[in-house]
Amino acid sequence: MSNKSKLKVYYNSACPVCKAGIEGQMEKESRCEIQWNDIHQKNAFVSELNSDLESVRERLHVIDENGQIQIGFDAFLTIWRHSPNQSWISKLLSLPVIKQVCHVVYNLFAAALYKWNTSNKHW
Repeated sequence: MSNKSKLKVYYNSACPVCKAGIEGQMEKESRCEIQWNDIHQKNAFVSELNSDLESVRERLHVIDENGQIQIGFDAFLTIWRHSPNQSWISKLLSLPVIKQVCHVVYNLFAAALYKWNTSNKHW
């Protein structure tokens, strides 16, 4: 049995922007094992999050190494923290004022992207 930390990432491949971002992240090295769960391909993954499908379609979700659910910008911080070449991004963007601004920007972007995806009938 491995002592390596594990993350579970829940993403929506029906969104072209989300799909491209996650596929790019999948190619990067990680300090932990990552299970990539595409909720578009398998809606049942949502039950692992105690959430609804539309919330997961709108924002990235991660179950971190401690079993805690991280959503949206915090999910990205979790992934970057475990990526050797991106851990500095996580540290920088976790600084108090920067993190607050990033949360607002991410939430606005995610809401607009969700609306765009639904209007284009991506699911």
